[in-house]
Amino acid sequence: SFQDGGSPLMEQLIFFHDHSMTILVLITVLVFYIIMMIVLNKYLNRNIMEGQEVETFWTVIPALLLIFIAFPSLRLLYLMDEIEGSNLTLKSIGHQWYWSYEYSDFIDVEFDSFMLPDDDQIFRLLDVDNRIVLPWGVQVRVLITAADVLHSWAMPTMGLKMDAVPGRINQVTLLMNRPGLYFGQCSEICGANHSFMPIV
Repeated sequence: SFQDGGSPLMEQLIFFHDHSMTILVLITVLVFYIIMMIVLNKYLNRNIMEGQEVETFWTVIPALLLIFIAFPSLRLLYLMDEIEGSNLTLKSIGHQWYWSYEYSDFIDVEFDSFMLPDDDQIFRLLDVDNRIVLPWGVQVRVLITAADVLHSWAMPTMGLKMDAVPGRINQVTLLMNRPGLYFGQCSEICGANHSFMPIV
């Protein structure tokens, strides 16, 4: 199961997952039923060679099912790329093997965020020495890049994952539904200590 959605985007992604899984379970049950009917068949209809209605049925129904999955999926894809007017900008720079952050809208604040050693932390491999602090209920733009190799800034509770590519700035927006402590990690294999790049 998923974590509780911490943003409107993640709530929509969870709803789409449930919508798609309902359709897929119905298809699976139908296919299983058809397979069982074929296995248990007494060969009563073995001389039937053509069925125009059946061919129309098994062409139209899958097309409709694909439409029921494709339209919500496309809506979500466009929603994920939508960049609205943001009130705050956070710059995130991936390094081997830590993150640097900059708040530059109002005052210039820069800091590095390293994973805490095992003896200092509450959440093993997830806690950092300098946490990002963002307001909830406010549209935040995150500019993501890397200084050395490919990284990926991922925060599953928010439904966010954006590649950090050297020489390129990618952007994503986030809007938190409620205050809380949110965890993420680098989700691109970037070297020996890739798993030691948490985001908090």
